[in-house]
Amino acid sequence: MASNKQLAKRFREVTLNGKWIANTNLHDQLRDITLEQALTQIADLNTMAQLTFHLNYYISGVLNVLEGGKLEIRDKFSFDLPKMNSEQEWNALKADLFSNSEKFAEHIELLSEEKLNADFVKTDYGDFRRNIEGMIEHSYYHLGQIVLLKKMVAQLYGKQ
Repeated sequence: MASNKQLAKRFREVTLNGKWIANTNLHDQLRDITLEQALTQIADLNTMAQLTFHLNYYISGVLNVLEGGKLEIRDKFSFDLPKMNSEQEWNALKADLFSNSEKFAEHIELLSEEKLNADFVKTDYGDFRRNIEGMIEHSYYHLGQIVLLKKMVAQLYGKQ
């Protein structure tokens, strides 16, 4: 399988529809989470809503580069979840994450081997391949946090 297809498949596995490494994915874990659960604070940990926003922030930011735009995201803003007041806003954030994830994967599939090995924005950031692999690893890292938070929140609400 070509590198671009393999990377796209791995990205989809963690975000949308895979079960290979973690036996789950972001879509499966987030789809039945309510706004109340997503905003539930456990100690000083990030909430599931904050992690969802954070992941979408980075995916959409790198997607912008894959679509020919500039890298405009900044770490300091990556957890700036806007106040959410309704299930519709929460569902819209999840839908945006899943939509951006699919677009991200589609753009990966279009990358040539030469582009995968080319500098990502600037030399200091490594190549496209490194940044895509980093996005996969970043998504798995936060998926693990979401899985644990979901279990903790379920215990708080008496659902196990």
